Amino acid sequence: MKGKILQVCAIDLTVDKLLKPLILESNKSGFETHVACTDTGLFSKLKSDVPNMHNIRIDRSINLVSNIKSIISLYKLIRREKYDIVHVHTPIAALLGRVAAKLAGVKHIVYTAHGFYFHDDMSKKEYKFFYTIEKYAAKFLTDWLLLQSEEDYNLAIKDRFIKEDKTIHLSNGVDLIEVFNPQKLNKDDISNLTEEIGVNENDVIFTFIGRLVREKGIIELLKSFKEISSKYPNAKLLLVGGLPDSERDTTSINEIKELMEQDNVIFLGFRDDIHNLLALSDIFVLPSYREGLPRSIIEAMAMNNAIIATNIRGCREQVVEGENGFLVERKSIKELADAMNKMLSQTDQIENMGLRAREIAVHKFNEAKVLEKQLILFEKLMFGKNFKS
Repeated sequence: MKGKILQVCAIDLTVDKLLKPLILESNKSGFETHVACTDTGLFSKLKSDVPNMHNIRIDRSINLVSNIKSIISLYKLIRREKYDIVHVHTPIAALLGRVAAKLAGVKHIVYTAHGFYFHDDMSKKEYKFFYTIEKYAAKFLTDWLLLQSEEDYNLAIKDRFIKEDKTIHLSNGVDLIEVFNPQKLNKDDISNLTEEIGVNENDVIFTFIGRLVREKGIIELLKSFKEISSKYPNAKLLLVGGLPDSERDTTSINEIKELMEQDNVIFLGFRDDIHNLLALSDIFVLPSYREGLPRSIIEAMAMNNAIIATNIRGCREQVVEGENGFLVERKSIKELADAMNKMLSQTDQIENMGLRAREIAVHKFNEAKVLEKQLILFEKLMFGKNFKS
């Protein structure tokens, strides 16, 4: 065994959707990997691929009593298992995990920022508060800072979160060979899926993947689609994801549910066949208010989808205006509807944009390269091998 690594995140869904490839590659490379997060029901599904999972309650919001309990539980786990590296993810879990690791005397604390918690949609006061937490947690609780977003990386370097040689632009990626590869599709699966969801070859399919909540821009998307679908009856909108019962703004939940009832909107809920759904899709839409470097856009690009996304951190690193899609301003129903209308009025450009999207994904968002960077870092931390970011 090369060493013991603890991966920390808030919930098991993050393990399933984001961290599993890194865990599998780490174990294959000779590390023993453990995971600490909240079991929301996926532990039994994950245990065959991801052994050594520890159910520790970690809230995804600031709650002093609960947060302190999480730190204590993580501290006890770290002291008992004597991890060489603690690698943390997702904002609150990352902060609590780093505090516990520092108190436990862990030698190597690594934080992957999938997207800094502060963002442009916050008030100045709120932005400054979370910016300060991120900066000083990096400075005093973090040995290596890994940034998926290039904008986050540049900010961290400019504002000296930690030493530049301990800061890495990690990027994000998907499996472009075996999973998100149009050349690997099973024709029977696609045919069955077409019949299941009720679309045909003449339809122009827009797809949204994510939580169906206000901050993902779902209300603007549904209102925009209502405008354009009356003009283009062959336009269909696939919604993939869930509407949380615990969402605090129940008014927005009710509004979203009402808007989903319109014609040509197809709600699919949670799915495991994302690559096949994206193979059917023509245009992927993510009108989110804030993101890190969204994996969903990369998946769509890899499957030859043209992209419509908001002009925010992360998304503007993935979308080249007019080449593989369009960028629109946050919360703008008009700009979103205009972009969708552009696609529908010039359908010949959709295919070209989709092909260009795949080219960009292959060049910039290859999961194999992202995993390699992290494994090289782990090797360096354990054995002092030369490392170049």
